[in-house]
Amino acid sequence: MDIELARTFIEIVSTGSFIRASERLNVAQTTVSARIRNLEQQLGRQLFVRHKGGASLTPAGEQFLRHAPMFVQLWQRTLHQVAVPPGRRAVLTVGSEVSLAQPLLLDWVRWMRQSLPDIALRVHVDVPQDLIKQVASGLVDVAIMYAPQHRPGLKIDLLLEEKLVFATTNSEARLLDGSDYVYMDWGPDFGHHHGMSFPTAAPDLTFDLGSLALNYVLAVGGSGYFRMSSVQPHIVAGRLHLVPEMPQFSYPVYAVQSANADDSVIGPALTGLHSVASADK
Repeated sequence: MDIELARTFIEIVSTGSFIRASERLNVAQTTVSARIRNLEQQLGRQLFVRHKGGASLTPAGEQFLRHAPMFVQLWQRTLHQVAVPPGRRAVLTVGSEVSLAQPLLLDWVRWMRQSLPDIALRVHVDVPQDLIKQVASGLVDVAIMYAPQHRPGLKIDLLLEEKLVFATTNSEARLLDGSDYVYMDWGPDFGHHHGMSFPTAAPDLTFDLGSLALNYVLAVGGSGYFRMSSVQPHIVAGRLHLVPEMPQFSYPVYAVQSANADDSVIGPALTGLHSVASADK
Protein backbone atom coordinates (compact mmCIF):
# COMPACT_ATOMS: atom_id res chain seq x y z
CA MET A 1 0.00 0.00 0.00
CA ASP A 2 1.19 3.53 -0.83
CA ILE A 3 2.05 5.19 2.50
CA GLU A 4 0.42 8.43 1.30
CA LEU A 5 -2.96 6.69 1.21
CA ALA A 6 -2.81 5.97 4.94
CA ARG A 7 -1.55 9.48 5.70
CA THR A 8 -4.40 10.98 3.70
CA PHE A 9 -6.91 8.78 5.54
CA ILE A 10 -5.56 9.96 8.92
CA GLU A 11 -5.75 13.63 7.88
CA ILE A 12 -9.41 13.27 6.89
CA VAL A 13 -10.20 11.63 10.22
CA SER A 14 -8.31 14.37 12.07
CA THR A 15 -9.97 17.27 10.24
CA GLY A 16 -13.35 15.67 9.58
CA SER A 17 -13.31 16.92 6.01
CA PHE A 18 -11.82 16.09 2.61
CA ILE A 19 -11.45 19.82 1.95
CA ARG A 20 -9.55 20.59 5.17
CA ALA A 21 -7.40 17.49 4.69
CA SER A 22 -6.41 18.71 1.24
CA GLU A 23 -5.44 22.08 2.73
CA ARG A 24 -3.26 20.43 5.39
CA LEU A 25 -1.62 18.12 2.88
CA ASN A 26 -1.22 20.97 0.38
CA VAL A 27 -2.75 18.96 -2.47
CA ALA A 28 -5.91 19.34 -4.54
CA GLN A 29 -9.17 18.00 -3.16
CA THR A 30 -9.43 15.76 -6.22
CA THR A 31 -6.10 14.19 -5.22
CA VAL A 32 -7.42 13.45 -1.74
CA SER A 33 -10.57 11.90 -3.19
CA ALA A 34 -8.56 9.80 -5.65
CA ARG A 35 -6.31 8.49 -2.87
CA ILE A 36 -9.29 7.42 -0.77
CA ARG A 37 -10.93 5.72 -3.77
CA ASN A 38 -7.67 3.85 -4.36
CA LEU A 39 -7.47 2.87 -0.69
CA GLU A 40 -11.09 1.70 -0.65
CA GLN A 41 -10.49 -0.38 -3.78
CA GLN A 42 -7.47 -2.05 -2.18
CA LEU A 43 -9.38 -2.80 1.02
CA GLY A 44 -12.61 -3.69 -0.73
CA ARG A 45 -14.61 -1.54 1.68
CA GLN A 46 -16.03 1.98 1.82
CA LEU A 47 -14.22 3.99 4.52
CA PHE A 48 -16.07 7.32 4.58
CA VAL A 49 -19.58 8.66 4.21
CA ARG A 50 -19.42 12.20 2.83
CA HIS A 51 -22.08 14.67 3.89
CA LYS A 52 -22.67 18.41 3.99
CA GLY A 53 -20.72 18.87 7.24
CA GLY A 54 -17.68 16.88 6.10
CA ALA A 55 -17.01 13.15 6.28
CA SER A 56 -17.63 10.42 8.86
CA LEU A 57 -16.22 6.93 9.14
CA THR A 58 -18.07 3.78 8.14
CA PRO A 59 -17.70 0.69 10.36
CA ALA A 60 -14.90 -0.46 8.03
CA GLY A 61 -13.29 2.96 8.40
CA GLU A 62 -13.42 2.65 12.18
CA GLN A 63 -11.60 -0.67 11.93
CA PHE A 64 -8.95 0.71 9.56
CA LEU A 65 -8.38 3.64 11.94
CA ARG A 66 -7.07 1.15 14.50
CA HIS A 67 -4.26 0.18 12.13
CA ALA A 68 -3.50 3.18 9.89
CA PRO A 69 -1.39 5.16 12.42
CA MET A 70 0.65 2.05 13.25
CA PHE A 71 1.22 1.46 9.55
CA VAL A 72 2.54 4.99 8.99
CA GLN A 73 4.65 5.01 12.15
CA LEU A 74 6.17 1.60 11.38
CA TRP A 75 7.26 2.86 7.96
CA GLN A 76 8.81 6.00 9.42
CA ARG A 77 10.62 4.08 12.15
CA THR A 78 11.91 1.65 9.53
CA LEU A 79 13.38 4.55 7.57
CA HIS A 80 14.99 5.90 10.76
CA GLN A 81 16.48 2.56 11.74
CA VAL A 82 17.96 1.98 8.30
CA ALA A 83 19.73 5.33 8.66
CA VAL A 84 21.33 4.55 12.06
CA PRO A 85 24.93 5.87 12.10
CA PRO A 86 27.75 3.39 12.81
CA GLY A 87 28.28 2.79 16.52
CA ARG A 88 24.74 3.80 17.49
CA ARG A 89 21.91 1.39 18.28
CA ALA A 90 19.02 3.66 17.27
CA VAL A 91 18.00 7.10 16.02
CA LEU A 92 15.63 9.29 18.04
CA THR A 93 13.99 12.36 16.54
CA VAL A 94 12.90 14.85 19.20
CA GLY A 95 11.25 18.22 18.83
CA SER A 96 9.47 21.08 20.49
CA GLU A 97 7.56 24.25 19.88
CA VAL A 98 9.74 27.31 19.35
CA SER A 99 8.99 28.74 22.79
CA LEU A 100 10.06 25.50 24.50
CA ALA A 101 13.35 25.07 22.64
CA GLN A 102 15.30 26.99 25.27
CA PRO A 103 16.01 25.93 27.86
CA LEU A 104 13.89 22.75 28.05
CA LEU A 105 14.64 21.09 24.70
CA LEU A 106 18.26 22.20 24.77
CA ASP A 107 18.77 20.87 28.31
CA TRP A 108 17.12 17.59 27.31
CA VAL A 109 19.41 17.16 24.32
CA ARG A 110 22.43 17.82 26.53
CA TRP A 111 21.21 15.19 28.99
CA MET A 112 20.72 12.58 26.27
CA ARG A 113 24.15 13.17 24.73
CA GLN A 114 25.70 12.51 28.14
CA SER A 115 23.41 9.74 29.41
CA LEU A 116 22.41 7.93 26.19
CA PRO A 117 25.57 8.05 24.05
CA ASP A 118 24.46 5.06 21.95
CA ILE A 119 21.43 6.96 20.63
CA ALA A 120 21.81 9.20 17.56
CA LEU A 121 19.67 12.34 17.80
CA ARG A 122 17.79 14.47 15.33
CA VAL A 123 16.44 17.70 16.82
CA HIS A 124 13.53 19.58 15.26
CA VAL A 125 11.71 22.80 16.19
CA ASP A 126 8.44 23.75 14.52
CA VAL A 127 5.04 25.40 14.93
CA PRO A 128 2.45 23.37 16.91
CA GLN A 129 0.12 22.47 14.04
CA ASP A 130 2.96 20.98 12.01
CA LEU A 131 4.76 19.39 14.97
CA ILE A 132 1.73 17.37 16.10
CA LYS A 133 1.26 16.16 12.52
CA GLN A 134 4.89 15.01 12.38
CA VAL A 135 4.55 13.02 15.61
CA ALA A 136 1.32 11.44 14.40
CA SER A 137 2.98 10.40 11.13
CA GLY A 138 6.15 9.11 12.81
CA LEU A 139 8.51 11.77 11.47
CA VAL A 140 9.15 12.96 15.05
CA ASP A 141 9.32 10.41 17.87
CA VAL A 142 8.74 12.71 20.85
CA ALA A 143 7.76 16.38 21.00
CA ILE A 144 7.43 18.88 23.85
CA MET A 145 4.28 20.94 23.41
CA TYR A 146 1.67 23.16 24.99
CA ALA A 147 -1.97 22.06 24.59
CA PRO A 148 -1.36 19.36 21.96
CA GLN A 149 -4.21 18.35 19.70
CA HIS A 150 -5.38 14.76 20.26
CA ARG A 151 -4.95 12.60 17.17
CA PRO A 152 -5.12 8.88 16.43
CA GLY A 153 -1.96 7.01 17.44
CA LEU A 154 -0.64 9.53 19.97
CA LYS A 155 0.24 9.18 23.64
CA ILE A 156 0.16 12.47 25.58
CA ASP A 157 1.68 12.80 29.07
CA LEU A 158 1.77 15.79 31.38
CA LEU A 159 5.35 16.97 31.77
CA LEU A 160 5.10 20.02 34.00
CA GLU A 161 2.72 22.78 35.05
CA GLU A 162 3.96 26.10 33.73
CA LYS A 163 2.48 29.30 35.17
CA LEU A 164 1.50 32.41 33.22
CA VAL A 165 2.14 35.41 35.47
CA PHE A 166 1.49 39.14 35.17
CA ALA A 167 4.86 40.85 34.77
CA THR A 168 5.46 44.56 34.33
CA THR A 169 8.29 47.04 33.98
CA ASN A 170 6.35 49.40 36.25
CA SER A 171 6.46 48.21 39.86
CA GLU A 172 3.38 50.35 40.63
CA ALA A 173 1.16 48.80 37.93
CA ARG A 174 -2.01 47.20 39.30
CA LEU A 175 -4.43 47.22 36.35
CA LEU A 176 -4.54 46.15 32.72
CA ASP A 177 -4.04 49.55 31.17
CA GLY A 178 -4.75 49.44 27.44
CA SER A 179 -1.98 51.92 26.74
CA ASP A 180 0.86 49.65 27.89
CA TYR A 181 -0.69 46.21 28.33
CA VAL A 182 0.47 43.66 25.77
CA TYR A 183 -1.90 40.77 25.21
CA MET A 184 -0.06 37.54 24.47
CA ASP A 185 -2.32 34.97 22.80
CA TRP A 186 -1.55 31.79 24.75
CA GLY A 187 -4.43 29.87 23.16
CA PRO A 188 -8.18 29.41 23.68
CA ASP A 189 -8.00 28.20 27.28
CA PHE A 190 -5.99 31.23 28.33
CA GLY A 191 -8.29 33.51 26.34
CA HIS A 192 -11.34 32.10 28.13
CA HIS A 193 -9.88 32.47 31.63
CA HIS A 194 -8.40 35.88 30.82
CA GLY A 195 -11.80 37.06 29.66
CA MET A 196 -13.45 35.79 32.85
CA SER A 197 -10.87 37.58 35.01
CA PHE A 198 -10.78 40.82 33.00
CA PRO A 199 -14.15 41.15 31.22
CA THR A 200 -13.64 44.84 30.37
CA ALA A 201 -10.04 44.57 29.15
CA ALA A 202 -9.54 45.75 25.56
CA PRO A 203 -5.82 45.58 24.72
CA ASP A 204 -4.81 47.23 21.47
CA LEU A 205 -1.55 45.31 21.00
CA THR A 206 -1.55 41.52 20.60
CA PHE A 207 1.28 39.05 19.93
CA ASP A 208 1.18 35.33 19.16
CA LEU A 209 4.82 34.57 20.06
CA GLY A 210 5.74 34.80 23.72
CA SER A 211 9.42 35.59 23.29
CA LEU A 212 8.63 38.43 20.88
CA ALA A 213 6.03 39.92 23.22
CA LEU A 214 8.41 39.72 26.17
CA ASN A 215 11.25 41.36 24.25
CA TYR A 216 8.89 44.16 23.23
CA VAL A 217 7.89 44.85 26.85
CA LEU A 218 11.52 44.80 27.95
CA ALA A 219 12.47 47.21 25.17
CA VAL A 220 9.70 49.82 25.45
CA GLY A 221 8.10 49.13 28.83
CA GLY A 222 4.68 47.77 29.67
CA SER A 223 3.11 44.65 31.06
CA GLY A 224 1.66 41.31 30.02
CA TYR A 225 1.18 37.67 30.90
CA PHE A 226 4.30 35.56 30.36
CA ARG A 227 5.69 32.19 31.38
CA MET A 228 7.21 32.28 34.84
CA SER A 229 10.36 30.50 33.64
CA SER A 230 10.97 33.16 30.98
CA VAL A 231 10.47 36.20 33.23
CA GLN A 232 12.28 34.86 36.31
CA PRO A 233 15.78 36.03 35.22
CA HIS A 234 14.42 39.52 34.48
CA ILE A 235 12.69 39.65 37.87
CA VAL A 236 15.94 38.74 39.60
CA ALA A 237 17.73 41.45 37.59
CA GLY A 238 15.08 44.04 38.51
CA ARG A 239 13.91 44.62 34.93
CA LEU A 240 10.46 43.13 35.58
CA HIS A 241 8.17 42.94 38.57
CA LEU A 242 5.36 40.59 39.54
CA VAL A 243 2.07 41.92 40.86
CA PRO A 244 1.03 39.47 43.62
CA GLU A 245 -2.68 40.31 43.55
CA MET A 246 -3.03 39.63 39.82
CA PRO A 247 -4.35 36.15 38.93
CA GLN A 248 -2.04 33.49 37.57
CA PHE A 249 -3.03 30.95 34.92
CA SER A 250 -1.96 27.35 34.41
CA TYR A 251 -0.15 26.54 31.18
CA PRO A 252 0.82 22.84 31.23
CA VAL A 253 3.57 21.34 29.09
CA TYR A 254 3.17 17.87 27.58
CA ALA A 255 5.37 15.19 26.07
CA VAL A 256 3.72 13.80 22.93
CA GLN A 257 4.82 10.51 21.40
CA SER A 258 3.64 7.74 19.15
CA ALA A 259 1.54 5.21 21.05
CA ASN A 260 3.47 2.45 19.29
CA ALA A 261 7.00 3.79 19.74
CA ASP A 262 9.91 1.58 20.74
CA ASP A 263 9.88 1.90 24.53
CA SER A 264 13.46 0.61 24.82
CA VAL A 265 14.58 3.84 23.11
CA ILE A 266 11.92 6.36 24.11
CA GLY A 267 11.52 5.13 27.70
CA PRO A 268 14.98 6.20 28.96
CA ALA A 269 14.77 9.44 26.97
CA LEU A 270 11.43 10.33 28.59
CA THR A 271 12.81 9.52 32.02
CA GLY A 272 15.55 12.04 31.34
CA LEU A 273 13.05 14.59 30.04
CA HIS A 274 11.03 14.40 33.25
CA SER A 275 14.23 14.80 35.26
CA VAL A 276 15.30 17.83 33.22
CA ALA A 277 11.82 19.37 33.43
CA SER A 278 11.84 19.07 37.22
CA ALA A 279 15.27 20.72 37.40
CA ASP A 280 14.16 23.58 35.11
CA LYS A 281 11.14 24.50 37.25
